[in-house]
Order: sequence, then C-alpha cells, then structure tokens
Amino acid sequence: MNYLAYTVRFLVILLWTALPALAHAAPDQPAVLVVGDSLSAAYGIPQKAGWVSLLQKRLADQRYPHQVINASISGETTSGGLARLSRVLDSAQPSVVIIELGGNDGLRGLPLASVRSNLAAMIERSLARDAQVLLVGMRLPPNYGPAYVKRFHQI
Repeated sequence: MNYLAYTVRFLVILLWTALPALAHAAPDQPAVLVVGDSLSAAYGIPQKAGWVSLLQKRLADQRYPHQVINASISGETTSGGLARLSRVLDSAQPSVVIIELGGNDGLRGLPLASVRSNLAAMIERSLARDAQVLLVGMRLPPNYGPAYVKRFHQI
C-alpha cells in the first residue's frame, strides 16, 4: 500500500471513530476539546494509555461532568489545525479548548511567523466561542540550531 493510500485510509478510520464521540456528547455536559498532533492522538500506543484518555478518566474520577473530545490527528500542523478548527468548534461547542500543536511545524522547519499566526488565530477563534484556551508548549531538539529553537520556544 503506498503512502497516500495509507494516509487516506488512516484519516477515514480516524474520522469514523471520532464522529460518534461528537454525536453522542450529552448537551448538558461541558466539553473539553483537544486539537493536537500524534502526542494527543496517542499514536503508537493504546488509546487508553494516551494523555487525553487519562484526562477524561481523571475528570470522571474527580466527578467533573466534562466530556473530553479528542480531535487530534497524527502529523497535524498548526495550519491544518486552523483549517479545521471552526468546523470542530461548531460540532463540539466546547467550554475549554486545549491546543497541542506546533511540534510538527518546528520539526519541519516551517516559518515561525506562520506558526505564531496560526496559533494566535486558533486561540482567537476559540475565545470568540466563549471557550477557555490552554496552549500546550512544545520543545524542539537542539539539532535545529540554537536560534531557531530559541525563537520556537518563545512562541
């Protein structure tokens, strides 16, 4: 199977499994929306072992009524997250949005001005929907050069 076919198949499976979670959200349950990359999508580990599932379990154990909706895609960049954010916000209507993006942008050496702009737009769109926003910080390995790594961390 070639890379494109594998990617399309993966996205179809991901959407197939994510859409029922959005459709079954109880209207009286506040939603926590996670928009992230492979770290949030639990790539390469059992879904139940991922931090998003563990967050849902902790909220339930502590009797918080929140439902965590994971809209993360492995390999996602800030531009991809921004492109689909409005649609996901419409579906989930979250009270909290956790943005865990930027690592793939940095690993690809994408322009940091674009990364900052995309993250700012995602935050603004989420705030405009009256959601609280948590931006998860990322670190890059030092082999990208001290100047790029420092500027990336400053975002």
